[in-house]
Amino acid sequence: MTYCVGMLLDAGLVMMADSRTNAGVDNISTFRKVTIFERPGDRVFVLATAGNLSLAQSVISLLREAMEVPEGQSNLFNVANMFEAAHCIGDTIRAVHARDAAALENFKMEFNVSMILGGQILGEAPRMFNIYPAGNFIEATEETCYFQIGEFKYGKPIIDRVITREVRLQRAAKCGLVSMDSTIRSNLTVGMPIDVVTVKTDELRVSSHKVIEPDDDYFELVRASWSDALIQAFRDLPDPDWL
Repeated sequence: MTYCVGMLLDAGLVMMADSRTNAGVDNISTFRKVTIFERPGDRVFVLATAGNLSLAQSVISLLREAMEVPEGQSNLFNVANMFEAAHCIGDTIRAVHARDAAALENFKMEFNVSMILGGQILGEAPRMFNIYPAGNFIEATEETCYFQIGEFKYGKPIIDRVITREVRLQRAAKCGLVSMDSTIRSNLTVGMPIDVVTVKTDELRVSSHKVIEPDDDYFELVRASWSDALIQAFRDLPDPDWL
């Protein structure tokens, strides 16, 4: 399992994902789940993936191969807008499904891969999509400006309370790290390192890509400070008067 979150803000995009994969209690590995495609000054895409790792890698490999063929085939570097980019990824997921789904079913395995696509193409504002295993997708809106995939239930409350379109990139990244820490504490299948990618509106390139390792000083400060603040807030709440 994994946990990925993408936030679409007026200031740009913040996307992050853990890197733990789990094929049993004695088979835990680290694989990056954030992929970046960019042509600076023209377009930038950040893709976060959850679910079956082999399926996600197949989709990404096919997307890369499509960008290397002559013009004519739809790919991420020649689509006209972000909506078409989401369509391109959805079609690629369907192609992998057509090839692998029956074999997976024979082994009692589910076709399970989902993705968050965030990015910007010259001429339009940044956009974000949640792409499902069937290749269909939904787009982030003013009211729903973030997506979470994977093991997201533990990290959802803080995102719900804090994130709006007006939030600054730095604050959104901080909120995402608190969300990650909550998930890591409650689910052993989610773990470090954490990829944190930001894209500023109209820069049309990745603004920063930080890999947060287990000994990262800032992350340790965030998780310790958040834990202390929660404990203090709990202590400050009045006790129920019926006990």
